[in-house]
Amino acid sequence: MDLSFNEDDVAFQQEVREFLATSLPQDVKERADRGLHPTKEGQVRWQKILNEKGWMAPNWPVEYGGTDWTITQKYIVAHEMGSVAAPQPMAFGVSMVGPVIYTFGNQEQKDKYLPRILNSEDWWCQGYSEPGSGSDLASLQTKAVRDGDHYVVNGQKIWTSYAQHADMIFCLVRTDSSVKAQEGISFLLIDMKTPGITVKPIYGLDKENSLNEVFFEDVRVPIENRIGEENKGWTYAKFLLGNERTGIARVARSKRQIARVREIAGAEKCEEGYLLEDPDFVRKLARLEVDLMALEYTELRYLSMLSNGKKLSAEPSLLKIKGTEIQQRLTSLLVESLGMYGAPYEPERAYEGRNETPVGPDYANGPMAEHLYLRAATIYGGSNEIQRNIVSKMVLGL
Repeated sequence: MDLSFNEDDVAFQQEVREFLATSLPQDVKERADRGLHPTKEGQVRWQKILNEKGWMAPNWPVEYGGTDWTITQKYIVAHEMGSVAAPQPMAFGVSMVGPVIYTFGNQEQKDKYLPRILNSEDWWCQGYSEPGSGSDLASLQTKAVRDGDHYVVNGQKIWTSYAQHADMIFCLVRTDSSVKAQEGISFLLIDMKTPGITVKPIYGLDKENSLNEVFFEDVRVPIENRIGEENKGWTYAKFLLGNERTGIARVARSKRQIARVREIAGAEKCEEGYLLEDPDFVRKLARLEVDLMALEYTELRYLSMLSNGKKLSAEPSLLKIKGTEIQQRLTSLLVESLGMYGAPYEPERAYEGRNETPVGPDYANGPMAEHLYLRAATIYGGSNEIQRNIVSKMVLGL
């Protein structure tokens, strides 16, 4: 098993680093580095830079605008972007619905939507989760009834990330209630400007609006906006979920966070002198570094397996479990390193509106917001309890 990069990969890594150093907008980088949610304007501006470079959709086939990179090159780009706090392209368009469209959509749908995703002309959101469904996605109740050349959609979606910005939503809807739950679902592409759609904000622990409820009341959706066959949406949904859960370990981002913790702990004083000299704090930090190193080498082993043509089974679930747990421990330690300056937290909209001197140093703005938001990291993308069930079934045979 070879965990090292060859000469071509090292040269490519240097090219990526030079591009990020010269092309990543400073304001976009600073927001991501602080752990703040992206602004739509900043995210779209960065995505247009990536698209101009031809790097917007590395996982897409070349004929649709992909890069033809090797698995290792894709890993290098993701790792280097995480290392400098460069936001990944918004996943809902490029990583989720885009692959569904070019894999299962017709030519008209490919011609219409794929270029708009690459050019960031459409901001997409995901209409999967519903109240009461939880991890049992197949129990969804949003209905779509045929009426001539349209579907009439009624129901509700929840936990819809960035729906307040969205131009389009891809939705799972029930088109047949008389069959097994998984067999009566269809996959629709819906214009968010369609009459009858209402978006209501959900404010999380971080007091920010990244999540939403989306209500559908007699929303008319053209039949031509259905992907593939009617009642076959569960097949497309499972395909999409395989893309949703990639890259969730966030090793590079966590390594950058550790460096940030060290920097802050070296500046903050405590009874021992500086916090970085406190034995208890250093022990916590060292344990995190060891766990993160183990996760990184585990990820590299899986990369080596893929590069040699092997298929993964429950391995992504292991990365998700350990990656999100480390993220949460890291942000907890980051807040701890701030001491009293981590406590006076305000949501960003209130923080930006103040004209008085901020409480504490500049680096205190952001860590608490990310810490609170990432309490959900072990839930979204498939809860860690579900991931452990996958591991127990596929690896242990339980």
